[in-house]
Amino acid sequence: MTPINLRGSSSTGLAVAGITALALGLGSTAATAQPPSITLGQLAPFTGSGAEFGEYYRDGAALGVQHINAAAEEVLGGPVIGEHIAEDTNTLPNPAIEAARGLIEVEGVPAIIGGWSSGVTVAVATSVTIPSEVLQISNGSTSPLISVLPEDREADLLFRTTASDALQGVVAAQMASGEIIDGYEFDSASTIYVNNPYGQGLSNAFARSFQMRGGTVHAQVPHPEEIQPTYTSQLASALQNDPELLFAASYPGHSATFLQEARDQFDSGAWQFVDGNKSGEVIDALGAETVAGMYGTAPGQDPSIAGFENFAEAFEGEFGHDRIPPFTESAYDAAIVVGLAAVKAYADGHESADEITGTVLRDRLRDVANGPGQTITAGDMDSLKAGIEAIMNGEDVQYTGAAGPVDFDDNGDVLTPIAIWQFTEDGTETIEIRSPEQIPEE
Repeated sequence: MTPINLRGSSSTGLAVAGITALALGLGSTAATAQPPSITLGQLAPFTGSGAEFGEYYRDGAALGVQHINAAAEEVLGGPVIGEHIAEDTNTLPNPAIEAARGLIEVEGVPAIIGGWSSGVTVAVATSVTIPSEVLQISNGSTSPLISVLPEDREADLLFRTTASDALQGVVAAQMASGEIIDGYEFDSASTIYVNNPYGQGLSNAFARSFQMRGGTVHAQVPHPEEIQPTYTSQLASALQNDPELLFAASYPGHSATFLQEARDQFDSGAWQFVDGNKSGEVIDALGAETVAGMYGTAPGQDPSIAGFENFAEAFEGEFGHDRIPPFTESAYDAAIVVGLAAVKAYADGHESADEITGTVLRDRLRDVANGPGQTITAGDMDSLKAGIEAIMNGEDVQYTGAAGPVDFDDNGDVLTPIAIWQFTEDGTETIEIRSPEQIPEE
C-alpha cells in the first residue's frame, strides 16, 4: 500500500481512500524480494491565482501513483513509489522554491512533478532542483523558455509532459486570423499577460504568428504575478488604440478581475482565451451570458485516444470530479513515467531507494517513454503489468500517455495536440483538436 501526504489541500479524505485501495483486486505473483520504493514530490497551485486547478493536478498524479503501484504489486511484489507528497506553490515562485526545498531536504525526494505555472517551474529548476540534481517533470508549464533554459543545458533534469506554447501561440494566431473558424477573424489585437515565462512566452508566440499572418499587434502589456485589486492601468495601455481583439494570456485569479474591468470600464468584449483561463472562476466572475461563445486554446486532451479515455474513466470514478482541466492528464503521465523509470532502475540493479537518485531516474526516463519498444498504454492495467515485466526482462518499452505520446526530445519536451475550445452556458466544450502535424512552425 502507498501512503500519500496531501499538504496544502482540504479534500484529503477522498484521495487517501483512493490511494489506499491500490491492489484493485490484484494478487501478488512476484518473487519474495520487494522493489525499492521512492518518495515522489509534487508542486501544485492549491492557493493563489491558479488555486482552482491544484486539486485536479494532485489527484491526476495520485491516480498515476495508484496505477503504477498496483501493477508493480502484482509483478514485483511491492510498490515502486512509497509516498506521494503534494505541496502548495501559491502559484508564485518564492513559496514554490521553499516548498521544493522542503521536499528535497526534508523528504528526500529524487523527483518532483510540477509546477503548473512556468514562472514557478523555472524558478524551482534554477534555484533548487537542478543544483540538487533532482528530476523535475512539469505537467503544465508551457513556456518556450523551458526548452532552452541555460541552467538545464548540461544538467538535463527539467522535463515536461505537455507541449511548448510555441505550438499554442501559432494555433491561437491562426484562429484569430480567420484560418480555422468561419466568420471568426480579426485584423488587430493587443495582449495582456501575466508577467512570467508562461505569459510572456505565449504573448510573444501569438503576437509573432499573428503579425506574420498580416495582423496588427498594438501592444503587449504585462501584469504582476500576484493578484491585484485592479488592472485599469494595464488595460488602458492594451486598449488605447482600439484593438479588435484582446488576447488574455493569464490565470483565473487575474482574468476574472481584469476582464470585468475591460467590459465595464472600457467597453471591451472581444476576447480570446488560453489554457490558463479555461476556468469556472472566469465564468462565475463574468457570467455565462458574457463569455458564452468565446474561444480559447489549450495544450493536450485529445479525448479520442485510448490513453485519455482510460484515464478519464478511472479519474472520474476514483475522485468524483465532474471535469478534467488542462494538464490533469499530463500530471498522471508524469507520475507513470517516474514510476516506470524507477522500475528500470531496479531492473538495472539499484536495490535500495537511496540508490535511485534524480540522475538515475533521468538516465532511464527516455528508455521507458520513447520508442521503439513494447507499447505501454495509459490507464490499461494489463499493459502496465506487461510493460513492467518487459522492463525487468531487459526489453525495450515506450509509454503512450493520457495526453498523447510521451516521447521526450533532447530538451525534455514532448509534442501533444492543441485543443480549440469554447465557453458555453454550462462550462466549456472542445471544438477541434489540432495534432502537432497540423500546426505550422510559425
